[in-house]
Amino acid sequence: MHNKPMVNMLDNQLREKVLTFLEREITAANIPGACISVSRNSQMIVKECIGSRTLHPSPQPVEEATIYDLASLTKVVATLPALLKLLGEGAFHLKDRVSYFLPRFGNNGKEEIRIEHLLTHTSGLAAHRRFYLENITKGQIIERICADTLVEEPGKRVIYSDLGFILLARIIEEISQQSFESFVDQYIFKPLDMKETGFNLSLPKERFAATVYSDELHDFKYGIVHDENAEAIGGVSGHAGLFSTLNDLTKFASMIENEGAYNQKGILDKSVLDLARTNFTPYDREGRGLGWQLQSEGALASGDLLSRQTYGHTGYTGTSIWFDPLSKITVILLTNRVHAKNQNGILRLRPRLHNLIHSHLSAKGVREQ
Repeated sequence: MHNKPMVNMLDNQLREKVLTFLEREITAANIPGACISVSRNSQMIVKECIGSRTLHPSPQPVEEATIYDLASLTKVVATLPALLKLLGEGAFHLKDRVSYFLPRFGNNGKEEIRIEHLLTHTSGLAAHRRFYLENITKGQIIERICADTLVEEPGKRVIYSDLGFILLARIIEEISQQSFESFVDQYIFKPLDMKETGFNLSLPKERFAATVYSDELHDFKYGIVHDENAEAIGGVSGHAGLFSTLNDLTKFASMIENEGAYNQKGILDKSVLDLARTNFTPYDREGRGLGWQLQSEGALASGDLLSRQTYGHTGYTGTSIWFDPLSKITVILLTNRVHAKNQNGILRLRPRLHNLIHSHLSAKGVREQ
């Protein structure tokens, strides 16, 4: 039998540990502020916001309703669930050639690239191209990727590529015959009641966490996507561009934890979620599922203590989400580290934070037995 007062005391201890840790990171100018949630067994243990959403012209506090630029969390919160829904409905299979949906892609050694390769970052496409410097349209960017040459043979190693996820959003549009933005809103965000999640959100500047200074705007970016290619595409892309709040992301996480269900509604099938967290890259030091990064040998933001079943993702702006199905721990961290003085501090912050959380909850688990 659990001793509830003891459990609550241990939860409060973790809350204080996490807040103290984040306070130190803010003092060290590694982040301006943060929103964080920690859950175990689908029960919220920590849900806190601390620090500032902007530092200029004067610090303004982070609130639970603060909206963050998710950066590459777009890949797993929008693009991946949209594709998993279509996969479960029989609209495509993983071994489908990309050129089946985008015929102009089938050249320069790309003829045999499959959707699986794009989702697992094993297509051999370049990690990044600076399309934003060329003043070209979204359609022209797609054409440029379709005409591009490979930097590696498909299926040989992991090269984390934004280009593949730009194409995946286009493939979703080809399959669904509706815009990527409207598809994810209709089939993912609305069923999850994620009312403050989307692209190009038309909300007051004061709702957003600041990112970088824009010479063009003569101000910091608030609600304008940080990623230059996503901005050039119009703010809507499969690799970046999504904005959200901690509250909305906890709803998404709840759906993942509950095998695709939210408030007794089936959003995604358990079978496709299980498939997505399977290791498709055992030949590489970096384990990759469909969209997800898996706990593996390489240095990971998830730290050292979460189980080998752990999967998650990070966003360049300072965001992350990690699930450990074995310990049933989920951690969501939202920061705008690109607005901080020491922008690379996040690289040490994330793994140390996850180590602290797991260590405390492991000890708590022993005490509860």
